Amino acid sequence: MTRPVVQGLLCAVVALVGQTPDPVDADDRSPSARPNIVFLMTDDQTAGAVGCYGNSEVITPNIDRLAADGMRFANHYVTTSICMASRCTVLTGMYEYRHGCNFDHGDLERRFFENSYPAKLRAAGYYTGFAGKIGFDLTKEPFENLTKEFDQWGGSPGQTDYETAGNKSIARYAAEYPHSTRAYAAWAQDFFKSAKQSGRPFCMSISFKAPHLPFTPDPVDVKRYEGRPTFTRPANYGVDNGKHLSPQVHTSRAATSYRQWVTDYDSTLKAYYALITGVDAAIGTIRESLEQQGFAENTIIIFTSDNGYNCGAHGFGDKVLPYEEASKVPLIIYDPRLPKSRAGGVCRALTANVDMAPTILAMAGVTAPEGMDGKNLRPLLVDHALSVRESLPLFNFWGIPSAQSMAVVTHDWKYVYWYYGSGMAPTEELFRLPDDPPEMSNVAAEPRHAATLESLRNAYDAEIAALRQNGNPDHGYSRYKILFDRAIPWNEKASLLPRSQPGSGRTN
Repeated sequence: MTRPVVQGLLCAVVALVGQTPDPVDADDRSPSARPNIVFLMTDDQTAGAVGCYGNSEVITPNIDRLAADGMRFANHYVTTSICMASRCTVLTGMYEYRHGCNFDHGDLERRFFENSYPAKLRAAGYYTGFAGKIGFDLTKEPFENLTKEFDQWGGSPGQTDYETAGNKSIARYAAEYPHSTRAYAAWAQDFFKSAKQSGRPFCMSISFKAPHLPFTPDPVDVKRYEGRPTFTRPANYGVDNGKHLSPQVHTSRAATSYRQWVTDYDSTLKAYYALITGVDAAIGTIRESLEQQGFAENTIIIFTSDNGYNCGAHGFGDKVLPYEEASKVPLIIYDPRLPKSRAGGVCRALTANVDMAPTILAMAGVTAPEGMDGKNLRPLLVDHALSVRESLPLFNFWGIPSAQSMAVVTHDWKYVYWYYGSGMAPTEELFRLPDDPPEMSNVAAEPRHAATLESLRNAYDAEIAALRQNGNPDHGYSRYKILFDRAIPWNEKASLLPRSQPGSGRTN
């Protein structure tokens, strides 16, 4: 039975979430008992590349234990599957077209950073720290200005380096931890000591480079995969399993680059998994350190990724695309203050990276700024059967224009609209996710799904209306209210495109 997107139902669900009793609210109102928060984010880790998400080949015992102690979110998406935009969405709780930060669009305006979760928490008395790849600059400001926005800094500009010595802010750990993944865990140990001395609650954020390209894992982690020459291919693996998709998607760099996922799958996946196993080891160290410093019983841990990765699905490498592998990522939240009976829960609500900032602020008892697009996920920790939304937009405003798109995903369906029409027709895709998680059957043209298609079109059009009303006017998003509009013919859109096709070859 289909689940149409009904606005009235959405309002009712949101109202229900707002009324849900939360047993930790009283603790949050007391400044001396405010929880510490650890936010851990990987780079390019698809949801399927974690043991607790059903993968028996990747080695992630510490992440799996975190899920067993906390809650795993089964339907967590990134609204933009590219690092720069996604990271700013995580920080600000705003969709990309509102904060305006992405490759070829511009840096993050200070006014948005000042409403980010680390800035708000610091203003509220939290001791804050950041390490790893922050992934953006502030508009018209030197990168060094970001270092002043945290009490303790271990971040680096650009893509950062897997060699610890190549990252100035953590280079002091290079002798003992030559690979940056474990060096960030060492930085975390020192952060906890400093936070303890401060006497303030803390919020520590680490954005690991792993498992981003180049796939150069710590040799210690590579050894854990010795004796495993081959790995299981997913059901939708390979170029032949992408032929049913739109012609537009085959112009993307996911289809034209990163071909090692097709030509050398086993070696590529082994290195990818080894990088993830390195992060797993770092998480184990971080949790041990929390225990040693006496923080474990009052520290919330959040683990997620900035975007997914196609890993050869449909013959694609890279991310960017609205399909499951690139847009769905892991999310685990562990709050030790909750009853042990809630440990190991699985929440199937539709959640997103845009929810991170409002959720973190709510956990700290700090009022979120007005205008955040994200939802507070705390009630889901108490009752995982609740929901916070009925649909979610997925955007790609970057890269070669012919592969830019917008999609809407619900609990059961995904609708994708490919607007580009030069040498190809604008294309609609519709996938029923519970029956077809590999997205191998586009049912948009099937008469029996006509009502569902119309419902998803309406949800899509509502997102276009929001983009039209709230799009950042200074970062090149105005044209998308026309480009992505289903009702406007291609001949009225072509002139809006740049003469060149920016971003199609950039590594990020």
